[in-house]
Amino acid sequence: MNERLLMNGNEAVGEGAIRGGCDCYFGYPITPQNELTAYMARHMPHHDRVFVQAESEIAAINMVFGAAAAGKRAMTSSSSPGISLKQEGLSYLAGAELPMVIVNVQRGGPGLGNIMPSQADYFQAVKGGGHGDYRLIVLAPASVQEMHDFTAMAFDLADKHRNPVMVLADGRLGQMMEPLTLWDKEPLPPEKPWALTGAHGRKQNIVRSFYNVTGALEERNRILQAKMRIIEAEEIRYEGTELEDADVVFVAFGTSARLCKEVVQKYRAEGIRAGLLRPITLWPFPSADIARHAEKARLVFVVEMNAGQMIEDVRLACDGRVPIRFHGRLGGGVPTTREIRQAVDAALADLQPG
Repeated sequence: MNERLLMNGNEAVGEGAIRGGCDCYFGYPITPQNELTAYMARHMPHHDRVFVQAESEIAAINMVFGAAAAGKRAMTSSSSPGISLKQEGLSYLAGAELPMVIVNVQRGGPGLGNIMPSQADYFQAVKGGGHGDYRLIVLAPASVQEMHDFTAMAFDLADKHRNPVMVLADGRLGQMMEPLTLWDKEPLPPEKPWALTGAHGRKQNIVRSFYNVTGALEERNRILQAKMRIIEAEEIRYEGTELEDADVVFVAFGTSARLCKEVVQKYRAEGIRAGLLRPITLWPFPSADIARHAEKARLVFVVEMNAGQMIEDVRLACDGRVPIRFHGRLGGGVPTTREIRQAVDAALADLQPG
């Protein structure tokens, strides 16, 4: 029987990780995700699993590398500037094809910024972040339930594709409390013949991202890019709300999508055909789905808690076929439904002929 609890988003991530089969968690405290680290410190030992508070973010991501190379389901988490410190390690993990899960509960930036919610790490998350040609699978929850579910699911996706997976949330989702149903699905049992578990009776395994022979790294990159194409073909996820006849199509993720869904409901009550496309995977991005629904619309309206980052991918998807407008808040500012409506109404007025 499924258990239903009241939890905040950060704790829900921790419980989702445990139920998703996380063997090892390596963390370092930073607001607004500290409840997650504290939750793992309390609960991982009860499941005979490993919790280590590392001496730094850099240490934590390299501990993940070691555990993942040994075939363990490993995880770390942080918030914006802490994630920046982990970028070199993420590139190493992707280059070595090591599955792992990383959670970013975003805060305001740039720099040390503040501890308010933000979506300003979109570029960093979906464009690679670290050096070299690689991508993370990026999941964008919009509720406490999804903070739990997506973290559990992330371990299966990471093992399936031997690739790091990021859960990209924000400070509001991390701190808010909602009821959720705990995940009771058995984790996908991972088979990892490539792992470093000792070579007695078999050929040795080598896990690395360094290829110094001429042409070897290029060939390695071709293999990685072929895997990226498979991920793009198999893992695109999005949620659609009132899209079939939508004249105004909102595109938003995370907290911004929650606000846009409320605006859509209000517009629909007034007879205005509005709809919402919420990307669940920020990479791979649902470009074809956005293009398909945008073709029937008068306006595509993007809402983000940043200066405009995902909108670049929306523009690429729509390829100039429909007007696209944007509303954003910066540095921890959260838009209100009233200001979103005012911005959309102004955009629609500008589109009126004459």
